[in-house]
Amino acid sequence: MLITEKRQLTELFESQAKRRWGLAATGPTERIAKLKRLRAELLARSEELYAAVRADYGKPAFEAWLTEIFPSIEEIDCATKNLKIWMKGRRARGTLILPLASTRVRYEPKGRALIMSPWNYPVQLLVAPLVAAVAAGNCVIAKPSNKTPRTAAFLADLIGSVFPPDEVAVVEGPGSTVGDFLLELPFDHIFFTGSPAVGVKVGEAAARVHAGLTLELGGKSPTILLRGANIGQAAKRIAWGKCLNAGQTCIAPDYLLCPVELVESFAAAMRGAVESFYGKTEEDRAASPDFPRIVDKAACARLERLVEDAISKGARLEFGGHFDTERRYAAPTLLTGVRPDMAIMAEEIFGPILPVLSYNSLDEAIDFIRARPKPLALYILGRDKKSAERLIASTTSGSAAINDLLVQIENLDAPFGGVGMSGTGNYHGFYGFKTFSHERNILRQGPMSVIEKFYPPYGTTTQKRLLGALKAVKRLGR
Repeated sequence: MLITEKRQLTELFESQAKRRWGLAATGPTERIAKLKRLRAELLARSEELYAAVRADYGKPAFEAWLTEIFPSIEEIDCATKNLKIWMKGRRARGTLILPLASTRVRYEPKGRALIMSPWNYPVQLLVAPLVAAVAAGNCVIAKPSNKTPRTAAFLADLIGSVFPPDEVAVVEGPGSTVGDFLLELPFDHIFFTGSPAVGVKVGEAAARVHAGLTLELGGKSPTILLRGANIGQAAKRIAWGKCLNAGQTCIAPDYLLCPVELVESFAAAMRGAVESFYGKTEEDRAASPDFPRIVDKAACARLERLVEDAISKGARLEFGGHFDTERRYAAPTLLTGVRPDMAIMAEEIFGPILPVLSYNSLDEAIDFIRARPKPLALYILGRDKKSAERLIASTTSGSAAINDLLVQIENLDAPFGGVGMSGTGNYHGFYGFKTFSHERNILRQGPMSVIEKFYPPYGTTTQKRLLGALKAVKRLGR
C-alpha cells in the first residue's frame, strides 16, 4: 500500500481500531491458520523474493534463503506449534493472605502495533516480529525500508494476499514522511529495528502515548581472539560473520581484539579465508556472485572514507580496500594497527571491513569493551574456557557467542535483543509473543475472603491474632 497522504494512514489506523477487539477474541486455531497461509505464500513465492533482493543489493539466492526465508519459516513453525500452550497463560502461586483465591496470568493482545523494519534483512526482520504480533492477536501496520524498494513491494503484495488491511497492512513510502506520519499515531506497541539515532526518535514518539516499545538497534559488537585459539578456524568463522550480507548485519563482528603476538598470523589466516570464499584476487572477489553489494552509493562512499581515514592515521591495509561506488561494491577489507581515535572506531561500520586492535592482557581487552556503549553482540574465539567465562562475566551485551558468530539468534527458545544503546526489549519464539502481549493479572475470589478480617474498624481481637500469626510465620521464614 503506497502512502502519499497522511489521511490514508489515519483511515487505515481507524479501520484497525474497529477490528481490534474482534481480532483479540480469536483463538489459536484462527491465528495458526493465518500464519500457515503466510508460510505457504512465502515458500511459493521464494523465487520472487530472490529476484527482489538480488535487484535491490545483489544478495545471492542461497544467502536469501539462509537469512530471510529459513528464519522466517522457523519463526512461523515455532508459533504454530506452541501457540495453544502460550495462549493458556499460567496459574500463579497462592499467597499467605489469599489462601482461597486463585490467580492466573492471561496473555492479551496489546491492540494496534507498528513494526518498522530495516533494509539489511528486509524480509526476516519484518516477518519475525509480524509473526509474534499476529500470534498474540494484534492488528499491525508494518513499514519496510524504502532503501530496498523491490523487496518492500514484494512484502506488501505477499502480506496483502494473506491478511485484510484492517488486520495487517504493509505501507510503503519514504521514512522521512510516512515514518513520521506513523509515529504521530497512538499505537499500543511500537517495534523498531534500525539505528540508535532513529531509535531515540521512535522512543520519544512511544513515550508521548505511553506505548509499549521494542528497539532492536546495533552498535560496535566486539570479537575477542584468545591466546591458544585455533587461528585458522577462528579466522574462517570471523570472515563469514563479517562478510555475510557484505557486513550489513546488526550483530556482525564490528572489530577484533587480538593478542599482540597473533596479529600477523591472524591476518594471514583471514586473507586465506576470504580468498577461499570469494576468490584469490581482488578482481575475482569483485566479480563473485556470492558477495552482495552495499545498499546504496552513499553508504559505500562512507565506508571508503572510513578506510581512507584509518590508513592516513597509520593503520595497515592487509588486504581489500577497493571500492566502486557506482556499482556499490566494497571489498572485504582487513585493517591492522588500528587505534581507538580513528573514525572507524567511532561508529558502527556496517560493511565488510574488520579493524584489528591488539591487546597485551585480558584486563586490557575487558577495560576496552567496558569503556564503550553496550553492544548488541559479543564474540569470543578460543579454547581457554576460564578466559571466555571471565570475559562473559566482566562485560555485558545483548547476546554473546563463544567459538561461533551470528548463529546465537537462531535458537528461538532464547530471547534476542539489545541492552542499553543497542536496544530495549527482546523477541523470538515465546519472547516475541510476550512482547506483543499484555500480561494481565486476574484474581478470582470465592464467597469467603480472609481479607475481610482486615476491614475497619482496626484492632479487633481477630485482627490481632491474625497479625500475630502472620508476623510469627514471617519470622520463621515460611
